[in-house]
Amino acid sequence: MNEAGHRQPLRGIQDVADELGITTRAIRFYEDKGLLEPQRVGTMRVYSRREVARLRLILRGKGLGFTLRQIKEFLDLYTVDALHIEQTKNLLARVSERIEALETQRHALDQTLGELHDIVRQCRERIAEAG
Repeated sequence: MNEAGHRQPLRGIQDVADELGITTRAIRFYEDKGLLEPQRVGTMRVYSRREVARLRLILRGKGLGFTLRQIKEFLDLYTVDALHIEQTKNLLARVSERIEALETQRHALDQTLGELHDIVRQCRERIAEAG
């Protein structure tokens, strides 16, 4: 039940997958990894608003390059930390690490692009000289 005393609607796996643009297999994978714990009605998985929100966070975390382990730590902290202070500290540390890694990758990418542009320039000069 939510704060107003109404039952939260439960949704089937296909409905959630369609809404989020992922496969049911992906959802089951996240469940197998302990990131989701859908309720069961008989043999059918049903997802509350909370589970759908968790799934959105998982997908966002994956999109930002976090590992499933890191995402699980973050979600686990959310469950046990009512004020979300530890979760926020953890998020800050992980995001800072990710920024540093991406900055390093960007530097390496910029260097590689510079070298490739230099090769292109040299090839064009050689072609032009040969006429």
